[in-house]
Amino acid sequence: MKQRAIYVVCFMAIAMTAYAQGPNNSGTYYQNADGKKGTALKTALCGITYNRTERTYGDLWTDFQTTDAKPNGKVWDMYSNKREMTFGTDQAGDYKQEGDVYNREHSFPNSWFGGKTNTQPMYTDLHHLYPTDGYVNNKRSNFPFGETNGEKYKSANDFSKLGKCTYEGYEGVVFEPNDEYKGDFARTYFYMVTCYEEKLPDWYTNNAESRPTLDGKTYPGLSSWQLKMLMEWAANDPVSEKEINRNNAVYGIQKNRNPFIDYPGLERFIWGDLKDVAFSYDNYTTTGIPTINTEPVNNEPEAIFSVDGRQLQELQPGINIVRMQDGRVVKVSK
Repeated sequence: MKQRAIYVVCFMAIAMTAYAQGPNNSGTYYQNADGKKGTALKTALCGITYNRTERTYGDLWTDFQTTDAKPNGKVWDMYSNKREMTFGTDQAGDYKQEGDVYNREHSFPNSWFGGKTNTQPMYTDLHHLYPTDGYVNNKRSNFPFGETNGEKYKSANDFSKLGKCTYEGYEGVVFEPNDEYKGDFARTYFYMVTCYEEKLPDWYTNNAESRPTLDGKTYPGLSSWQLKMLMEWAANDPVSEKEINRNNAVYGIQKNRNPFIDYPGLERFIWGDLKDVAFSYDNYTTTGIPTINTEPVNNEPEAIFSVDGRQLQELQPGINIVRMQDGRVVKVSK
């Protein structure tokens, strides 16, 4: 416990600096969403995130080396774990089996918004584009995300699956990513239906493949079964250090952010149990504990919580709420 207390001290200054305005050095980026709730908050975030520096489709190969490199420099593939791929060497090209090459995956399939065209900003939006195994990506095709037994296809080590949906509300074919990345993709989809909310009705009307996922409206934006499932995925797989680092890297390239990574649990303020609660960009909490104590931490923590209210055994990557034995509450970043 003493080592843990020291850990809290080490990261206290970082956390207080980050939350002096917005998290992850976002400053006043989200200021225009302050005080908004539910659908109004979603629209405000659309106005904030929509403006960005657009990339070309060719730029993405180089961008991935900044946004999606593992600590060892290899490609961070969220569809397959058969083998580690090398940037450039294993880029694109022909594939005959899993593990041959990686390509550029629109995790929110491009057929849902009109197909291959560089005239639409979402076609090259890094927040939903990832380097993935070409063979597995082809198997995924443009099927929606879902949960399945994988009777049609399973990637190596059963890492991802394709088959009939077993999640209540939909019976079509779905692609299920690994549990490790379900929260990542949930927050990706929350971003997409927020950033591009004005386009959602047209996507739904003109592209039938989008209809299992979208509802044809700017709000909620997602179909009822999909929204329920993605909310569960986000809760069960909280924001990771990988996501935070990637969000910062994407911001460095295209100058916009994914708010659902910067504010873990933000989806609850838009679609969930906190949609009648005003969002605070510089004093954010989903735990009911708004106090940020700036006094030096000099005793051991009594309990540690994630920002979604789950009690933790030890500090985890991201923002943690720590209640000290003397009753003080602090936010720390690991």
